[in-house]
Amino acid sequence: MKDSLLKPSFLFDVMAVRKRIRYFFSLCAALFLPRRSMKAVLLRYIFRELIGYFIVAFLFFFLIFFVNHILLNAADILEKRVPLTKVALFIFYALPFIIAQSAPFATLVGFLMCIGRMVTDKEFLVMRSCGRSPYFFLIPVAVTGLIISIFSFMVNDYLIPLGTISYNKLYLSILVSNPAVALEPYSIKRTQNSTLVIGDVSGRHVSDLLLFDTDSSGNQRAVISSGADIVPHKDDAVIMQLDMKNTLAFFFNNDNRDSFDYLVSDHTVLNIFSSSFLPSFGAVNPQEMTSHDLKLKLKEMDTGESGVNPAVRNSYRIEYYRKFSLPFGSLFFALLAFPLAALFARRNGQTVGLIIGVIIAVFYWALMILGQQFGFRNGLNGFWAMWIPNFLVAFFSLVFFIRLMRQ
Repeated sequence: MKDSLLKPSFLFDVMAVRKRIRYFFSLCAALFLPRRSMKAVLLRYIFRELIGYFIVAFLFFFLIFFVNHILLNAADILEKRVPLTKVALFIFYALPFIIAQSAPFATLVGFLMCIGRMVTDKEFLVMRSCGRSPYFFLIPVAVTGLIISIFSFMVNDYLIPLGTISYNKLYLSILVSNPAVALEPYSIKRTQNSTLVIGDVSGRHVSDLLLFDTDSSGNQRAVISSGADIVPHKDDAVIMQLDMKNTLAFFFNNDNRDSFDYLVSDHTVLNIFSSSFLPSFGAVNPQEMTSHDLKLKLKEMDTGESGVNPAVRNSYRIEYYRKFSLPFGSLFFALLAFPLAALFARRNGQTVGLIIGVIIAVFYWALMILGQQFGFRNGLNGFWAMWIPNFLVAFFSLVFFIRLMRQ
């Protein structure tokens, strides 16, 4: 008997029982309060628990997206020996994006774990026994999800464009001071009318360059060089200047396909402009605009006077609806988490909530990516591309809530 008392499992069981008894008496004590006071106590308790679990889940997803950003972006910049102060600024400017991405998934997982814990500890049953219907629990869940959605929308609509603009400006300043950042070894750089195939990169020397481009008249050019050096330049519009050796250039006439001109040179200078290989710096892109700016831009495009390509117009429409769909995904996730946890988290509510939440988050993220790709490549309307995941979440929320009401 003494040995069994010393087992860790027994100690954890005792702690769990004490915790459940404490919660039971704290909730039942509300029965001695006036009806309005009891309601206020329960609402404050649910709000406090939801916010606490949301913060924990938010830190979890924030860390995941933060590490992912460092591995994908900051690591490449560090390899080019960029000063740590500028790397820190890169990370700082990306924080709004990371926050906006983390909030909806933190709402889902945090609320599932919170409500699952309440169901497992019989708190949900005690409150129901006190005469509280599922609609009573839905009020704090929906209000908390709405507050998180509004905060996330403010970050998504204002701070992300501001951070993107600062991020691009900083990246451009690094390119001007250290052009080798943009030249990755054995890579291909593409723009609307140019393609640069890069060989090995060692310091400021680049080997085996191949350039394809097209001028405004549709005439094509191909430039081949055995090597080039990145040299200093004084023109602010030029990102980098390549001093190419042993150059062979072919010029193709768009009107006469049967003939071409070629040029052989021992020394050729190639200027790469920001508007050529980094077009996002030459004009404001959708990620740098607020929802109000995007709405005005879409109205201008819809007039038909600007002659904008339908694919470009749809890309702006996708970004506009994403400004709303992702932040308010927190509200839809909150409405899904309540009936889902109440139905399926009878035992080990926190663990079950975590597992179910991560699985749903992965599917939701995949649907967002697929919708975005279908919008860009297949012309799927931006509204449906961005809002279909939320509509699916709303549908299953309604199904599970109806099932909960019938129990």
